[in-house]
Amino acid sequence: MKPGIIFMPHGNLQYSQLPPAKRAWVSRESYGKIFALSERMNARIAFEASGETLEIVAQETPEVMAQLVAGMKAGRIEGVASPHTHIMTCNVGRQVALDSLKEGLDTWERLTGVRPVTGWNPECGWASYLPDIYREAGIKTLIADADSWLLSAYPELREGSGLRFDVRGHSNKNALFKLEPLIEKRAEILRLLTRPNTLGNGLQVIFRTDMMCNIMLWYLMGATEGNRDTPIQLDEVRAMLARWKGRIPGGDGLLMPYAEDAEYVGTTAYFYVKQFGQARFFEHAPESVQRFADILGAAREQDFELILPREAAARHAPVPAERFAAIENGCAWHGGTAKAWANTVYSRMLDPLCRSIHEGALAVAARLGIAELRADPALREVLRRLTTGYVSDARWPPPPTSPGRFNVVEALDAIEAANRLLGEFMDRRGLSAERSLHSPGIMATQIASVRDELMGMPYFEERAKAAAAGAAR
Repeated sequence: MKPGIIFMPHGNLQYSQLPPAKRAWVSRESYGKIFALSERMNARIAFEASGETLEIVAQETPEVMAQLVAGMKAGRIEGVASPHTHIMTCNVGRQVALDSLKEGLDTWERLTGVRPVTGWNPECGWASYLPDIYREAGIKTLIADADSWLLSAYPELREGSGLRFDVRGHSNKNALFKLEPLIEKRAEILRLLTRPNTLGNGLQVIFRTDMMCNIMLWYLMGATEGNRDTPIQLDEVRAMLARWKGRIPGGDGLLMPYAEDAEYVGTTAYFYVKQFGQARFFEHAPESVQRFADILGAAREQDFELILPREAAARHAPVPAERFAAIENGCAWHGGTAKAWANTVYSRMLDPLCRSIHEGALAVAARLGIAELRADPALREVLRRLTTGYVSDARWPPPPTSPGRFNVVEALDAIEAANRLLGEFMDRRGLSAERSLHSPGIMATQIASVRDELMGMPYFEERAKAAAAGAAR
């Protein structure tokens, strides 16, 4: 049997610094091109998106949604679910995360006719309850981050690589190659990295790692890391695939060399902000579409079989998971931390608003004998708006860069709507006088205060434009 290989671009149209007016363009230039490439090459891939991203695609680019549905019906594309809103699940608490995950699955089923069985956790953030909520929601396979697992569970790898988790840092993405020589001869680790891992609750876990993904990203962008004269070439991608293929114990296993942002195929997405601190966002990069085709072709040349995540456990015998309890609460992919999202000034002001409204909604529901917010249509809509207020990209990145002003406005508008809808629900249900449960009026003034403070702040793209204008003068 050939070794399996999984490619999973994942989409997020609530991306930091992606203006709402440009979302349809990204949908067509990135997602549409990926789906067309899958059809042209008969290449089987996975595609992940939040529920809100799917809703935007369906509303603004229905032809792209039709491409996705056609690919799923043909068995070429597997839809992979995540929370309805791109939230940091380990920062928002178990119940909000679970409710949003169920909402995301509902949205996938409503828009594509298929309820996914494979899940993705935004930014691969981690908390002990993550495997349980995905299993409870009906997910059979979860894509997880190998690097945070290795750095958490194997102290000798953390020491040997010199890498650390720190909420004040962006990530260790470009340094994770340091793990490779430390594990290349450790068959017991390689076996876990190249097979589905079975957790105690029955959830299957497939690992992705920046030891493979990062070289793919730099190849797609045609960029250098500042220490090379030329960009990464396709031969280097081929060599990386061959190297990792040789590490699959007995040749029976799988690799996941691309579980990265879909937007890097067709656009530059957030690359130049993240890597170089430049105010360059979502520029057209049509050459990256051909480079993604080159990557898929290289995998076939190396005699890999392109498979879907849902097939992995049946194709390659799972192994018992090890040391998952050691994965640190609040870590994330790229050797970074989910807590970094909770540590920005935006989170410190937005998160208390979301928590207060959620607590109010729970108190109102309990007063009315409603066991679950999603069980009542009106409270479900409150919860949807509230969760949009938790969107991760209104909280990221930290200084000297920032989210777009419009990202923060979108979160504030959603929080304001959740508070208003909860107040209207209380009025309809005869709870107008029971403001001890939740006070929409006081809450509205708190939201207004936070809005004034956040809108009074300078934002990265505005500072960059002002500096450019000054230099031009």
